Amino acid sequence: MRVRLKGDAICTLVLLVALCSLLYSQLEYLVPVGKKEPTRKKPSVRPKIFSDPRAPWRPMPAEATVPRPHVTPIVRRTEVANNRVQTTTPPLLTDSAFNFKHYLLNKDNRNFNLLINQPKKCRKTPGGPFLLIAVKSVVEDFDRREIVRKTWGREGLVNGEQIQRVFLLGTPKNRTVLATWETLIHQESQAYRDILLWDFMDTFFNLTLKEIHFLNWAAEFCHNVKFIFKGDADVFVNVENIVDFLERHDPTEDLFVGDIIYNARPIRIRKSKYYIPETMYGLSIYPAYAGGGGFLLSSHTMRKLSKACREVELFPIDDVFLGMCLQRINLKPILHEGFKTFGIVKPSAAPHLQTFDPCFYKDLMVVHSLKVAEIWLMWNLLHSPRLSCTQKKQVKKPFQWKRKAPTTTQASPLR
Repeated sequence: MRVRLKGDAICTLVLLVALCSLLYSQLEYLVPVGKKEPTRKKPSVRPKIFSDPRAPWRPMPAEATVPRPHVTPIVRRTEVANNRVQTTTPPLLTDSAFNFKHYLLNKDNRNFNLLINQPKKCRKTPGGPFLLIAVKSVVEDFDRREIVRKTWGREGLVNGEQIQRVFLLGTPKNRTVLATWETLIHQESQAYRDILLWDFMDTFFNLTLKEIHFLNWAAEFCHNVKFIFKGDADVFVNVENIVDFLERHDPTEDLFVGDIIYNARPIRIRKSKYYIPETMYGLSIYPAYAGGGGFLLSSHTMRKLSKACREVELFPIDDVFLGMCLQRINLKPILHEGFKTFGIVKPSAAPHLQTFDPCFYKDLMVVHSLKVAEIWLMWNLLHSPRLSCTQKKQVKKPFQWKRKAPTTTQASPLR
């Protein structure tokens, strides 16, 4: 009896060990280290440089009809077979949405066709317009273009000076979102005669292309303009103040005015929208440049910048690129307090202040980051005959700086 029980126990133990071995082998087969399954849909980190559909890119004219090669699975399997560690150390890894590889391969493509032109824009006024307003926009932002046309971007006379307007556009990145975009943009151009459309993809990192193409267009078709304001569609511009400021300057002399940023450092954080690797820009500080919300320049400076931008190597951040062009012509931009390209910041010591107040905007030139309704509202508030900024508003807790007690008790008269 004991021999039989002992034999049964040994057999049971052997079968248990065999079963465990079988389960372990099946578990190792079913759960690989992320490298044995051929049907995984999630791309590896390295091939992201080739196949990330979100990455902005600059297409050549032929790329619209030629499909992009699918090299991701081949590269992955080859590297896994040869060296597993190699897939974790790509040469130019970045978590940003910018495709640096494609940019570097295509950065010299800087001549794109003008699909919609306004060659007579600056010929309507004898001697040329006093001010040309050039607004960066994208195809789908029709509402923003419309509110600019009806408010601060109106064409006509302002303080006796002639104002003209153009919008700067590229082709949409995702053409399937707005299937009728070509028909719509051509109808809009025929209705307003203010659309400039180029044949490059309209992405954040292609704004540099928009910069150089506009300067080339202005030098060719609007050389008789006296001054240019270039800005975004989400800004509020007090054109009356700008005209008053420009009337005191000579358009035949250099002028570049805006919210100038000095000693800015390249962002090396890979997840940042503005990430720039050292291989692309090795210096520690950018040249002085204007915030992209809006800036002013004279026709003389426009022609010099147009030439300089053809000689300076393209850079993916358009504001910084223009600063490089200014550095090329040895022109120092002028800082003006009326340009608020980061919006009106409420002082922490005065929380009661209402920054969205027409009396704040009355003496400014440019305020950035406003919604469509806010632009319309501010325009109407500023042009209301009932606007009065001379009366002091009553507040419950007016802000006052703490002052030391005066040494004399003599009272000053109230004014």
